[in-house]
Amino acid sequence: MDILFLDASVLVCIKPAGVLSTDEAGGLPELARRALGDPAADVRTVHRLDRAVSGLIVLARGSAAASELSRQIREGEFEKEYLAVVHGEAPERGELRDLLWRDKARKMTFVADAPGKGVQEAVLDYETLGRGGGMSLVRIRLHTGRTHQIRVQFASRGFPLFGERKYCGEPDDCPLALWSHAIGFTHPATGERLRFVKAPPAVFPWNACEEIDRQEVPKRLHSISE
Repeated sequence: MDILFLDASVLVCIKPAGVLSTDEAGGLPELARRALGDPAADVRTVHRLDRAVSGLIVLARGSAAASELSRQIREGEFEKEYLAVVHGEAPERGELRDLLWRDKARKMTFVADAPGKGVQEAVLDYETLGRGGGMSLVRIRLHTGRTHQIRVQFASRGFPLFGERKYCGEPDDCPLALWSHAIGFTHPATGERLRFVKAPPAVFPWNACEEIDRQEVPKRLHSISE
């Protein structure tokens, strides 16, 4: 496990793809306990990444930290930004707003035509950092946290993510190109505002966006709203 920050209240790490965020056998809290060398450590999930998604995530150490971080998430004080590589030439920037419905039996999410039972609003903003080779590198800020939200909202507009297997007819031979690259929150004990940024690995398709200078991407991580 790649741990970026650790103290008595929080643990910030990179969640590997294929690992569940929840506290169950093989889940991220269990991996964290192994890394800490303490199988009884009180490590709690406060936000989730899809199993196929990798990147930055914070775990709470103890009930007080979990409660405070959960409050920040509920009240919109917790910052979450993602990078994704999508098929096609995405517009320069935009807001995606949909009604999403989750089919639990099929474990898939769909865009709904109208409000109804189990239908939830999903909102995100995005900015296209560059295009090339029939793909676009986009930066995304979530305003809601629906299951598979980013994947469904982009796929429904004809821009499926590279590596998509649920919402794309012809899957690519690569992992899902969705990376949690920035998180920001107020430390639950000290009150200090913390922000962590981590670039995705230099593998396909991240290294195939022809018009993107990877060295410049971290310099352009200003807020989408600015």
